[in-house]
Amino acid sequence: MKKNNIYKVFALALFAGMALTSCSDFLDKLPDERSEINTENDVQELLMTAYPDANFAWVAELSSDNLLDNQCPHLPSNPNKKQIITYYNYSAYDRWDDEMFKFEDAKSATYSSYDSPGSLWSGYYMSIANTNYCLQALDNIKRENGGVETERGKALRAEAQILRAWDHFCLVNVFSQAYKTESVSKNEIGVTYMTEPETVSKVEYDRGNVWDTYQLIKQDLEEALPNISDSYIGSYKHHFNSQAAHAFAARFYLYTRDWAKVIEHANEVLGTDSASVGKMMLDYTGFDDCSYLSDYATVWQNPNQNNNLMLSITGSLLQRRCFGYRYSLAGPKASEVMMVRTSSGLWSGYICPIQAVVAGMLFASSTKDYGFFSSKIGEKFEYSDKLAGIGYPHIVQRTFTAAELLLERAEAKFMTGDIKGGAQDLIWYWNSCFTHLSEKTQETYKAYWRDLTVDLILKNYTNTETKKRANCFDSWDFTQTIDPTYKVPEEAIPYMNCLNEFRRFENMFEGLRFFDLKRWGMPYTHEVGAEQEVFELGSNDPRRAIEVPWETISAGLESSRYVSGRAENPSYSTKELVVTTDN
Repeated sequence: MKKNNIYKVFALALFAGMALTSCSDFLDKLPDERSEINTENDVQELLMTAYPDANFAWVAELSSDNLLDNQCPHLPSNPNKKQIITYYNYSAYDRWDDEMFKFEDAKSATYSSYDSPGSLWSGYYMSIANTNYCLQALDNIKRENGGVETERGKALRAEAQILRAWDHFCLVNVFSQAYKTESVSKNEIGVTYMTEPETVSKVEYDRGNVWDTYQLIKQDLEEALPNISDSYIGSYKHHFNSQAAHAFAARFYLYTRDWAKVIEHANEVLGTDSASVGKMMLDYTGFDDCSYLSDYATVWQNPNQNNNLMLSITGSLLQRRCFGYRYSLAGPKASEVMMVRTSSGLWSGYICPIQAVVAGMLFASSTKDYGFFSSKIGEKFEYSDKLAGIGYPHIVQRTFTAAELLLERAEAKFMTGDIKGGAQDLIWYWNSCFTHLSEKTQETYKAYWRDLTVDLILKNYTNTETKKRANCFDSWDFTQTIDPTYKVPEEAIPYMNCLNEFRRFENMFEGLRFFDLKRWGMPYTHEVGAEQEVFELGSNDPRRAIEVPWETISAGLESSRYVSGRAENPSYSTKELVVTTDN
């Protein structure tokens, strides 16, 4: 067994609290007896394998308002079909999909289930364990060097710290409530923040609270940022290079509503003028030569795309799950997310925006309404035995992109009252699509394209009772359920409506919609089955926190779904986790 994998197995056992088959004396040995990490080269080697292979997209999409139940009556997606209410008897890919779509616990899922809450829990905590071993090794190397740390050592430490912060950020956003006010978040359950390697098999864990979890993430992030360096790994897109680090910082401050810092870190990557922003947007010319799903996926996932700031190779069945099964992007949800079948001043002649047509977002069945899926989540299959046809499915997750970052900056500008600046970011985001098409493709679509302008934003995204549009609201007062001071300026409402639609479009199939719904406090519903049973999720519903895997609860870890007020909740207590290591 390779040394890096030893650490992963060890961490999985401790954090999952699950039964693990291993050598009988494995836990009797100290880490240094199992494997040695004595040099910066060793640290860098371990750090290269420390990145999580977890993918939160399917859990988040199922838990958001992006998908519908094909067994529930709805209009067909194809505008050329008769728009008659219908439904399909498609089965779910997994039983736990049914559970999660009803906002229930994924009791049917296990740690070995691809894309499940268990796979996220174990995947991120395995990554955290690896980063902690890296940091411990760097401490030892520094001590042996008389307390002096090399520039390379500082860069490795920064990468390990920011990765640890990112892992915990993902965990807290999936398994806890949104970041709110200090008084509220201190009474809502967080995730255990691990800063030390574990060397024993019986440990007490406390999940703490959301506020403290965020403060620890902030500490790691801010300590790491000054020392993130591209000097040792270059701008390699599968690591936290400097651009990805600033993109993470911008997202963190967006979720904590520190608007000025969102803008500051976004500017570090995007610049502030049209030329610098333009070169960071997606280059659509590569799609001209695409014929197959794999061709499109290769363009989307290309590390040479300036738009891709960080790519993560994850173990996932995402592409298979979201098409041809019970829960998919179909019917009215296609209209809301992909803007299919909608009347809009942004385009004409096509059923959805040109971006979707050119970039392969319209993969669908020509005979049955299986919904849509995007080539950006095209699966890469790694064969372990090509003759037997077995191996491992991978999805290259676009962890940070410049387009997403631009929309984050726009939101921060609106919230600080810079309406003009935020509108300019929306215009750059939308119009860059056409300017980044090849001349041939521009010629094909120029009759249908409409440049975004301020007038067009106000015309299309000012909601009224007589003209309802998806993603548009007369008021954004629901944000005040998160924080009474979290008020969208009245003049910014049409622009926030436009931003809401663009973010939903940009991030489809990537899971970020769920996090937007949580941090905005936006209520929504799921309709299930032929009887159209309605499941509603209010702004502060405990079910907005995904339940931790049942294996960890069985081992004694606290549940995610409890009512605010830790002191009044007798079930919220630290429990002892025992790891079974029998052969």
